[in-house]
Amino acid sequence: MIPFRAAAGITTRRAQRLVRVDRSLPRTVEHPVRTVVVGGGIAGMTAALLLAERGVTVTVLERDDRLGGRLSAWPRTMADGSVQMVGHGFHAFFRQYYNWRNILRRIDPSLSFLRPAEHYPVVSRDWPDEDFGNLPGGPPWSLFALMARSPSLRMSEMREVDGPTSLALLRYSRAETYREFDSMSAAEFLDRLAMPERARSVLFDVFAHSFFNRAAEMSAAEMIMQFHFYFLRNPEGLDFDAPDDDYQSAIWAPLSERLQALGADIRTGAGVDRIEPGWTVTLTGGAQIQADHVVLATDPAAARSIVAASPDLPLSLTTGMKTVETTAPYAVSRFWTDRDVAAHRAAFSGVAREPLLDSVSLFHRVERGSAQWARRTGGAVVELHAYAANADVEAGPAARDMWSQLAGIWPEMGGLRAVDVDSRIGYDAPAFDLGSDATRPSVTTEAEGLFLAGDWVRMPFPCALMERSAASAATAANAVLHRHGVRPVQVFSVPTRGLLAARRR
Repeated sequence: MIPFRAAAGITTRRAQRLVRVDRSLPRTVEHPVRTVVVGGGIAGMTAALLLAERGVTVTVLERDDRLGGRLSAWPRTMADGSVQMVGHGFHAFFRQYYNWRNILRRIDPSLSFLRPAEHYPVVSRDWPDEDFGNLPGGPPWSLFALMARSPSLRMSEMREVDGPTSLALLRYSRAETYREFDSMSAAEFLDRLAMPERARSVLFDVFAHSFFNRAAEMSAAEMIMQFHFYFLRNPEGLDFDAPDDDYQSAIWAPLSERLQALGADIRTGAGVDRIEPGWTVTLTGGAQIQADHVVLATDPAAARSIVAASPDLPLSLTTGMKTVETTAPYAVSRFWTDRDVAAHRAAFSGVAREPLLDSVSLFHRVERGSAQWARRTGGAVVELHAYAANADVEAGPAARDMWSQLAGIWPEMGGLRAVDVDSRIGYDAPAFDLGSDATRPSVTTEAEGLFLAGDWVRMPFPCALMERSAASAATAANAVLHRHGVRPVQVFSVPTRGLLAARRR
């Protein structure tokens, strides 16, 4: 296991505060308030914890038999009889995930269980590795350093880049960017940008695929926002961290204990069929729960299904949810091998220009359980990811194809033998289709007392992936607290406007 240094000391001191906190308001509710949170992933658990801390009686209903959503982990019995934890794939805990990291501080105030990824190369069979780790924090210096260091951004080749189009990246604003670019595909925007082939492959294509959406089907406005959030206005730099153990052990078990200590009721294996204003939540099987508020925090397909089955909800919400789609499937294959990969390989690598393979994670160099297995057997735990696969992708062939593609980049893979494999296909990532922002539901709805949270919800400030889940959940919690005259929780963001965005009057 790589001796990572701890990620302690990373705070919200560089974040933009988005909420005015009136400290004259009471911190907790002074009368009984009941909230049902549907979904036990990042969004659901964040909303539940923030509300329970303020005295709200919370019930969490999770359809699956485990918490975590796409961040969940579960045990797998190996061919050798040992038990290993597996999940839906690697997730990078970026430093600007302020709202999500504040939740994690509830279980570890110093975030000592997060370990920095010292290096993050993008690898390719066509070009030498290009490392995006250890750039200086804070724009514009991180951007200047990237341009000075990156062989993909040679000034002699960058002269052909379209200036006006490139400025759209630096002029991000919530209203103007989505008005101008939401009906354009990310692929068309990149074509107009006219980046050199290597720069487009290494910088943009790898980046866009990480959001599970194909460039030809993804809103250019959404991609511009994400580039703003991760690269151009992120004051923390481009580095990220990873938990030192599996997600269940490091996150969900301690978060569940804290939430239950606050009196919350967490039910797994509890699917929800419909909700009725009032509020009545009907579970699969017919049981019902009464509540003052509902936070719907499932994946997009489940949320759409629940709303469609709830005829008394406002037409605007029903219509809006019909446009919330699930994007291309993703494939995750974890291999336990008889020998280790080359010692110099980074724990996390992006992959450019392969038909399927998008990234590689070496979990035996990160997570405690995988490291123990590797020390005992002399092998490695290698996870391969395809973020935006074809609709007809199958787990077995995808695993074989990704292994073959990595062997074309890392020669030593040809000499490794897989002693066990776990492969799965996921269908629960949100789509950000062209023009979808106009109809995408926001956190608050026209149904009084019903709120939405998740990485698919329309947000008024830049955020994505895990942070979008946590930020929308914090916003939903504040909406509940506001209705009862309770002090809100602070919500954080990177700067909300681009470096060259026009000043607001």
